Amino acid sequence: MKINGSEIRPGYVIEHDGGLWAAVKTAHVKPGKGGAFNQVELKNLVDGTKLNERFRASESVERVHLDLKDYQFLYAEGDQLVFMDNESFEQLELQSDFVGERAAFLQDGMKVTVQSFDGRPIGISLPDQVTLTVAEADPVVKGQTAASSYKPAITENGLRVMVPPFVGAGERIVVDTNEITYVRRAD
Repeated sequence: MKINGSEIRPGYVIEHDGGLWAAVKTAHVKPGKGGAFNQVELKNLVDGTKLNERFRASESVERVHLDLKDYQFLYAEGDQLVFMDNESFEQLELQSDFVGERAAFLQDGMKVTVQSFDGRPIGISLPDQVTLTVAEADPVVKGQTAASSYKPAITENGLRVMVPPFVGAGERIVVDTNEITYVRRAD
């Protein structure tokens, strides 16, 4: 399936330069001069090499169709992450670096989708947003600025997220798993 370059998201697998590449990070860039583009960090699924590539909206790339299967995250053991197939109850073990920095978002019982190509797992999709508890947050400095400003906070799983000044320790927030950014307070 052809998609344009601005539609590439983390977790997508594309065919590029004759190989299969997984999008690890994406950033939409709008320079002051010239057209906007999508800066994509790609990881080769065969040999693990990384590549930074720019894709404009006018460019089209081939998104590879993968076999998708739902799994449930069970636990982490050392650098292994253990998942269970929701249908056959078989367990699947993956290296934590396979998931990357987004492995910190995994919670017991979380439903994920494992993507495989020719029977080999090559990618994993987490929910777009997760709810986390703020473990530490810097205090608000009065008169800091009139404009909206963000302060660093550490979540229960050790992630560092920039949050608005009104968020304090112990509060639950919703975090975007793709961009690793604050979305809103949890209900």
